[in-house]
Amino acid sequence: MKRRSIVSLAGVAATLLISSSANAWLEHTGERDEALKLKPNRENGIEVFEVCSACHLTEGWGTKDGTFPQIAGQHQTVLVKQLADIREGNRDNPTMYPFAKPESIGGPQAMADVTYYVSKLPMNPDNGKGPWKPGTPEWKEGQKLFKENCVKCHGDQGQGSAEKFYPQIRGQHYKYMLRQFEWIRTGKRRNANPDMVKQIKNFTRDQEKKVINYVSWIKVPKELLAPSKDWTNPDFD
Repeated sequence: MKRRSIVSLAGVAATLLISSSANAWLEHTGERDEALKLKPNRENGIEVFEVCSACHLTEGWGTKDGTFPQIAGQHQTVLVKQLADIREGNRDNPTMYPFAKPESIGGPQAMADVTYYVSKLPMNPDNGKGPWKPGTPEWKEGQKLFKENCVKCHGDQGQGSAEKFYPQIRGQHYKYMLRQFEWIRTGKRRNANPDMVKQIKNFTRDQEKKVINYVSWIKVPKELLAPSKDWTNPDFD
């Protein structure tokens, strides 16, 4: 099968995004809705994903330093929304934008194909963790903040909701989540869910670190994980 040239494609992620009204973050439906109605073609998804793999790696695991998020195992609806938002200019990502455009990866069918493929990849069993291990006072404070502020949308285990476009945040890299949390709170991430912006607007930097630390230690169900941290994607052998 002919492969596309590997080029940078960064930041399909998995957190939620900023707008001016409670429903505005979902009002741009175009390609998103069309892609979600299409039947995915896995083989084409592999080909399109080769473009993404330069940054997200062939496993979709991103990097622990937080430069690129783990996208493997993310809800397809979330991946489609993020990709559509970047293509439509509703989410700022200058690194990714040129390579996310239709002329680079294709139209709604390509979006459906690659996001389906990524959503089925096993997740990294060794994601980047925060500095405070479970049971420490800082972890416990983060747990309390999570239960009080995050469970309603992201679920008690950070599993999110595919139906509501809430991302799965368990298994994500600590440093990536910390950066996105700050961008959402300060308005830099323009397509964030306004409910989340409102919920976290009064967080201190210390609270941000502790709640994200807690999330980074949430255990991902075994059936969603790769068998080991040394697993390699057989589709790219």
